[in-house]
Amino acid sequence: MTELENVLNAMTPITLEEMDTVKLMNRVDTKFAFSVDELIQFLPELSKSYKILEVKGTRKPFYESLYYDDEKFSFYRDHHNGKTDRYKVRFRNYTESDLSFLEIKHKTKGRTDKKRIKVDNIVEVLGQEHKDFITKITQNDKELKPTMWNSFNRITLVSVELNERLTLDFNLTFKWEEEKIQFNQLVIAELKQEEVDRNAPFYALMKKFKIRPYRLSKYCIGTIELHKTEGIKYNRFKEKLLKLLTINFKNN
Repeated sequence: MTELENVLNAMTPITLEEMDTVKLMNRVDTKFAFSVDELIQFLPELSKSYKILEVKGTRKPFYESLYYDDEKFSFYRDHHNGKTDRYKVRFRNYTESDLSFLEIKHKTKGRTDKKRIKVDNIVEVLGQEHKDFITKITQNDKELKPTMWNSFNRITLVSVELNERLTLDFNLTFKWEEEKIQFNQLVIAELKQEEVDRNAPFYALMKKFKIRPYRLSKYCIGTIELHKTEGIKYNRFKEKLLKLLTINFKNN
């Protein structure tokens, strides 16, 4: 058993059913980035404030996503250009739960609103039901195509006292066609709250270790790494991406 698993097993578990009261489909997200070694250091300090989601005997379930965009990578460009009203479209499979959804994340005025419909499985060709759902939510009939597979393990912590969740994604892999990029030592943390509360236990822990909030999505990281030879602009993200690469490779 690894050191990480030992730390995870020491935490109090919570079930999916118990977590339903903290879905936070409309929320404020705050991201942070650090290494797996730092994660192992942080988790014991969080054990009194958070319970850990356990799904079918695992506390670090596996997620797999397929992202969609148009020929011009418009969803990515909206993010890169700082547009405050933007979308992400993806299929996501929650492996241990044996559930798949078509999910649309709408970021507007600093808040994230997630809509989704259950699907049988992930597909690379959108069906009419999928297209209708996307058009209804985005109010746009862009011709979308798959652009990236993304997979990772996720630790989900649920606050004991506050209406918030914390997700910790690691073992990040991005794939498209023959290209495969891995970030084995990087952790992307995302604190999901109704409103930003900088006094929340995890926020306070980040302050203690001088780790500042970090705005860059997994979708953008993968798009840059897999498609930059296709003329994708990423000058606005260069400094952030360099930081992620430094975290990942200095710990390899």
